[in-house]
Amino acid sequence: MAYLVQFICRGLRVIGLVLFYYVFSIGITFYNKWLMKDFHYPLFMTLVHIIMIFCLSTLTRSILQWWTGKPRVVLNWTDYLTKVAPTALATALDIGLSNWSFLFITISLYTMTKTSAVLFILFFSLLLKLEEPNPLLILVVLLISGGLFMFTFQSTQFNLEGFLMVLMAAFLGGIRWTFTQILMQKAELGLQNPVDALYHLQPLMFLSLFPLYQYNEGLSLSTTEKLFRATELAPPRHSFLILSFGGLLAFGLSFSEFLLVSRTSSLTLSIAGIFKEVSTLLLAASVMGDSMSLLNWLGFAVCLCGISLHVGLKALNSKQVGAKTWLRVRSLNP
Repeated sequence: MAYLVQFICRGLRVIGLVLFYYVFSIGITFYNKWLMKDFHYPLFMTLVHIIMIFCLSTLTRSILQWWTGKPRVVLNWTDYLTKVAPTALATALDIGLSNWSFLFITISLYTMTKTSAVLFILFFSLLLKLEEPNPLLILVVLLISGGLFMFTFQSTQFNLEGFLMVLMAAFLGGIRWTFTQILMQKAELGLQNPVDALYHLQPLMFLSLFPLYQYNEGLSLSTTEKLFRATELAPPRHSFLILSFGGLLAFGLSFSEFLLVSRTSSLTLSIAGIFKEVSTLLLAASVMGDSMSLLNWLGFAVCLCGISLHVGLKALNSKQVGAKTWLRVRSLNP
């Protein structure tokens, strides 16, 4: 009975973390697409969000330190450059390319292509032995990816440039979340708290993305009337407020992502993200009037089957681990 209660509590906690992640993730997807219609500087937007995430994580760390009376973790330079830098580089390029792609493609095409990150995450997780090889796990990924492809088939406007950007972002996303799981689950680093992880990642993310921004947007941004060449205060003030709101969404999304990864795994985040993307497409269909064919809805059903299979496998695995632990304890205490 006690194990059943514990299992239910664990399941409710995971559901709560996933819903917390959905609110910010769906919100920022529509925010980015809406902003890119008039503000064509996605890399600058990403840099502003990185700065805001760093400031908010610093503030949160100070509050936690004052509240608990315990100093927050600060990594030495060796660990910082060797263990945090790869994650920061992959994260910066993943987010930057994803935001950049909204200049060229629709939410549907972005969603369809981004789901390939599941395959990359599975590959790197198996390569680094973060996930146990399981034929059913591969079936889950194939069902979800195939179902989501069917769901978005013939409902997107293809653009090669945007497609390649998202595909590269998906590949980097596989590296990003695999490294993130390693980073946050290493007890000796002390980055289990999402706020500490965000605090350490943002400076290196900024340095990684800034050269790309300078090359692509620096000159154009310096001559735009939306910011630096404005003759009145209203345009830059409006841009600042809009970007600041996006920064709050980005902080909430980053915090919820890291929280979910640290409590589960990068593959679990990706599976939850797939269902989130399906929800996003449903909202886009109802709010923006996108039409969906019978094949699209069939893909939706296939995707749900894959998600249900994954949930069942996770529950079965948790039950087996709990039973083995109970038997071990009983053998030590006859």
